[in-house]
Amino acid sequence: MPSILFFKALHVFGFVSWFAGLFYLVRIFVYHTEAMKRPEPARSILIKEFNAMQWRVYKIICNPGMMITWVCGLAMLYLHGLEWLKVNTWMHVKLVLLFALLAYHLHAKKVIQKLERGEGYFTSFQFRLWNELPTLFLLSIALLAVYRNTLNFLYAFVGILVFAFLLVLAARMYRNYREKQLD
Repeated sequence: MPSILFFKALHVFGFVSWFAGLFYLVRIFVYHTEAMKRPEPARSILIKEFNAMQWRVYKIICNPGMMITWVCGLAMLYLHGLEWLKVNTWMHVKLVLLFALLAYHLHAKKVIQKLERGEGYFTSFQFRLWNELPTLFLLSIALLAVYRNTLNFLYAFVGILVFAFLLVLAARMYRNYREKQLD
């Protein structure tokens, strides 16, 4: 089915854009939070710029990427048909993960609004950890898309939990390294 391949190519383009935007957006949250501790006038200048950057990334990269991902993904589901969906349980899990990722995406908008009002949300370290959530979504969804129904969900879940633990450990080690460098 040539139309499926067309939608699949756009779907890949969409999710690459969406994830790139989410990774960059939360990195801006990190810098925004760190800028809140800077002395004036640097603080005001940086915060104004980070507010603008956050909205640009959210509206120009994240939102279109998310919409392309969902529209093309739903088009492929429609072309495959309901019978295909019924027998492909991996797709059910993928859809749950995508709804969770959508919630993460929408929550990012609330974070932008809070930061814009000058309200703290997380520390910069907590935002660094929060920035790893899309990594876990991406790994989980990629495993599902590649292995499909042959994926052992228990092993995959345990493997992803171990990977998440390693990410947190690496983030803490990096934080300790940075703090020693600043001393």
